[in-house]
Amino acid sequence: MEENTQTDGHGASVRRAAAITYDPGSQEVPVLAAFGEGHLAEKIISIAKESGIPVMPDPSLATMLSKISVGDEISPEMYEAVAKVLAFVGEVDRRYGERIRNVTR
Repeated sequence: MEENTQTDGHGASVRRAAAITYDPGSQEVPVLAAFGEGHLAEKIISIAKESGIPVMPDPSLATMLSKISVGDEISPEMYEAVAKVLAFVGEVDRRYGERIRNVTR
């Protein structure tokens, strides 16, 4: 999940959010699962946070993802940026797992 706030052509602030999904066992590459601006972006972010899905601000990636359609595979030009998101999510998951292990000891 990425989020960012950018200005439209009139200087007004526009929030964007994109969600990607990737299951290496069933997908060759990540897929754009959701994208929205304004109110829809707020809803995507809210659902992610309520579901415990990490939210990573990345304005340049959100802009790139705005150019493809929901359900589309991530293009090779986006692999490096998406790899950073996947690494971020992996790190969040690792830290969460360590906290859970420490609490149960």
